[in-house]
Amino acid sequence: MIVQIAHLYATACLAVVFFQFALIGGAPLGRWTQGGQHPGRLPVSGRIVAAVSVFVLLFQALAVLSAAGFPGLGWPRWTGWAAVAVSAISTVLNGVTPSVQERALWFPVVLVMAGMAAYVMISTIV
Repeated sequence: MIVQIAHLYATACLAVVFFQFALIGGAPLGRWTQGGQHPGRLPVSGRIVAAVSVFVLLFQALAVLSAAGFPGLGWPRWTGWAAVAVSAISTVLNGVTPSVQERALWFPVVLVMAGMAAYVMISTIV
């Protein structure tokens, strides 16, 4: 069950990565991210934030997969806890965002993701 939850978490991270790629590419989804400050396309600074998010999300996915024992990774255990922390912070930020659309979409998504990451990390304590 732990491996399946880790795979589900990594898949969710990958889905969010594709959303970030859409933002980087200029999709008019600004209302759904970064506080909803830009109702259409994000400015260059917002696209840079989206690009950084891609790397953070990939790190999180790999860290949780590693903690679940995915072959070939063997990352330090603290990286999985870092993924849990980033997921928890993201949950709080998406819960208090002024953007109604962002809160409605991303708060439940990142809440479930944080729960999955925490489940994997807690379940793999030796």
